[in-house]
Amino acid sequence: MRRLAAIAILVLATLTACSDDKADDKPQTLDDWTMVDVSPAEPVTLTAYDNQLLVGLRHRGAKVVPELQLLDNTGKRTPITVRPNPASPYAFEAIWYSIAYDGKQLLALGGASGGAHSNTRWTVWTGTPQTGLVEQPQNFWTFGGQTAGDLFSAVRTPSGGALLGTWGGVQTGNDAMVWLPQSDGKWTRQDPTKTALQSTPSLLVGPGFGTTLGNSIVLVGSQVRLAPNTVAQEAAVWRSTKLNQGWTRIVLPDPGSRSQANTATCAKDCVISGYVDGQLAIWQLDASGTAKRLQGVPSIPVGDKDKLPPPIVEGDKVVQVVAQDNKVKVLTGQDGHWTVQDAVGPEGKVTDAVLMPDRKLYLIAGTSLWHTTLS
Repeated sequence: MRRLAAIAILVLATLTACSDDKADDKPQTLDDWTMVDVSPAEPVTLTAYDNQLLVGLRHRGAKVVPELQLLDNTGKRTPITVRPNPASPYAFEAIWYSIAYDGKQLLALGGASGGAHSNTRWTVWTGTPQTGLVEQPQNFWTFGGQTAGDLFSAVRTPSGGALLGTWGGVQTGNDAMVWLPQSDGKWTRQDPTKTALQSTPSLLVGPGFGTTLGNSIVLVGSQVRLAPNTVAQEAAVWRSTKLNQGWTRIVLPDPGSRSQANTATCAKDCVISGYVDGQLAIWQLDASGTAKRLQGVPSIPVGDKDKLPPPIVEGDKVVQVVAQDNKVKVLTGQDGHWTVQDAVGPEGKVTDAVLMPDRKLYLIAGTSLWHTTLS
């Protein structure tokens, strides 16, 4: 009888353990979401500085389509004046691609499709929250022409602002490109010749996102190595020492058979999000240029055309928002230890996300702006 009782206790303990394991495996949910009403406009960009949040908007029915609002920590929204130049018809139709803010100055990049080939017509805007954003008209050849590439980020450093993109290569393909301002408000392309920004017949550079680390500019994307019968795409980072000076290229580790860095956030170090072999990957890059791929990141499909918001760095933890089949997920963790929460409420492609000092997480999902408070 004692033996049977012992067996019964063992079986019961095993069943209880299995039940607990299944409970731990259940997906966690983050369901306390609130939609922020910005109608009739649609949110397109988020830019945070201290406790201020800049929300870039698109108002399809307005005379001036691009709009901008400043949201403070009380929830108060203050419109920021947006002034296109009458000589720039595409400025009135622009969609914000990137807005940089350092607490004093604003630098914004807008784009609108136009012309016979529906190419993007780029516009540059500068100002302050108090004076508003004013467009700086550029001549066609600043961003256009037969060798034109793409633009993707506006950045501000203590040494000044820059626009980042790509341009027809000095030798082949496209080079990474930096535009810097002149005193008259015009922006000029910088020469990438014989720098890490230049493509060569055996190595094509392909950045797609830019941010800053102190005085440095940080570009992330991928490089393609070309060799006889071999093509290899690897996630890569390009970093300057100061604005457009001293560029170096860093290949991110554990690239698999195909990888790409999509976005980055830099504070003391840089945290970079992208994919390896079609799955979400996150890397950390320290100030010395040493990079490592963070382990244990949950398997979430990410492809070439998927948008990844920049990762959020909170102390020693990383928060990454991602959408899978239009369902929003919030990943939180550090190297080797991660949790995944399904967001109940926001749906659609996630295009931007920021975490404010009061731990409010804002994100753009589809055409809506949402926020929640992280525990």
